[in-house]
Amino acid sequence: MLPKRLLPASGPERLLAASTLVSSAGKGIFLTAGVLYLTRAVSLPAVQTGLLFSVAGLVSVLAGIPLGKTADRFGPRGVLWGSLGLSSLSALAFLLCRGYADSLLVVIAATVGQAGLLVARGPVINRIATRKAQELRAYIRAVTNAGIALGAAVAGWAAQQDTAQAYRILVVVCAGCFAGALLIALRLPRLAPIPADRASRWAALGDRPYVVLSLLDGILSIQYRVLTVALPLWIVTATEAPRWSVSGAVVLNTVLVIALQVRVSRDVDTPERAGRAMTVAGMFLLGSCLALAATSGLPGEAAVVMLVIAVAAHSFGELKQAAGGFELSNTLAPPHAVGQYLGLFGMGMGLAESFGPALLTWLCIGWGWPGWCVMGVVFLLAGVAARPVVRWAERTRPATWAEPPRAAAV
Repeated sequence: MLPKRLLPASGPERLLAASTLVSSAGKGIFLTAGVLYLTRAVSLPAVQTGLLFSVAGLVSVLAGIPLGKTADRFGPRGVLWGSLGLSSLSALAFLLCRGYADSLLVVIAATVGQAGLLVARGPVINRIATRKAQELRAYIRAVTNAGIALGAAVAGWAAQQDTAQAYRILVVVCAGCFAGALLIALRLPRLAPIPADRASRWAALGDRPYVVLSLLDGILSIQYRVLTVALPLWIVTATEAPRWSVSGAVVLNTVLVIALQVRVSRDVDTPERAGRAMTVAGMFLLGSCLALAATSGLPGEAAVVMLVIAVAAHSFGELKQAAGGFELSNTLAPPHAVGQYLGLFGMGMGLAESFGPALLTWLCIGWGWPGWCVMGVVFLLAGVAARPVVRWAERTRPATWAEPPRAAAV
C-alpha cells in the first residue's frame, strides 16, 4: 500500500486512479488468457493465434496517431470512454469467435481499445493533475501494474481449470472490468477540446527529435517482454533454477514497481533529468542482462540468487525508463497536440511489443549467454543516445507554449 501522502488528491485524480485499477485488471486478464482462450476454447492452432495477435498489435500501433488527434480535437475524456466501451464489448465478442477471421476482428478491436486508453490517459492526467503531473503519472503507472497483477492472478484460476467454461467465465469477468472502469470514468469532469491548429495536423511525424526519442524508448521498451517471454524460456532451458522462479521473478518485479514508481519518478521533472533517467535505465538493463547470462551453468541455489539480482536490476531499469519516457513524451509535446504526440510516442512501445518477443527469442534463447550480452549492449546504447537527442529536442521547442485548458466541472 502506498503511503497516504502519495495518494492522488480526492476528486478527478482519484477517479482516474480507480478507473485505471479496474481497467488494468481487465488488461491483465486479456494479456494472460487471451491466447489461451483462442487456443483452448476456440481451438485455433497456436501458430495462427500468435500471428493473429501480432497482426492486431501492428494495427493498434498504426491507430495511435489518429486516436491521439481525435483526443486533441474532441477532448480526451470521450476517447477514454470510447476505448473502455470498445474494450468491454470486444471482450464479450470473444464468446462469438468460431474461426480465424472473426477472431482476428475481435482481437484487433480489443487491441485498438487498449491503444486508445494509452493515448487518452496521458492528456487526461495533464489536465486534471492538481500538483506535479509526473507524480500523478507515476501513481497511475503503479496502479496499472497492481491491476495487471490482479488480473493475471484471476486468469491463473482459469488456466488451472483449463476448461472452455472457465475461459468463458474469464471473458465475462474481463468485460465486466472494462465496463466497471467506464462507469467510474463517466464521473470525470469535462475536458474541453483543444483549439485546432491546421499547421500541427501531422506535426508529430515531422518532429524529428521526438520521432527519434520515440524509437529509442521503443528499443528500451523491449525490456517489458524480457520477464514474460525470454526469462521463462531461459530458466526452463538453460539454468538449474527451480521452475517456481519463473513466477517468483514476475512477483518480485511487480512488487518493486508498485512500491517504488512514485518515489523514483518524483524528481524526474525536466527533460534533462528525464534523459538522464533513460541513460540510467540502459545501464541497469545492461547489468540485468549480464546477470541473466551468468545464471547459465550455476547450481540451483546460486542461479536463484543471480536471478534475484537480475530481476532487481531489471526492475530499477524499468522504473527509470517509465519515469523518463512519461516526462519526455508529455513535456516535449506541444499543448495543442498532446494526444497526437503521445500516439506517436506509443508507437515505439507498440512496435517493441510486436517484434520484441521474436528478437528476444532469437538472441537470448537461440544464441544463449552471448545473446543476453548483445541485448544488454543494445539497451545501453539506446539509453545513452537519449540524452543528446533530448538536448536536440529542447533546442527545437518554441520558447513558450500556451497551457492547455484545465478540467471544467460537469
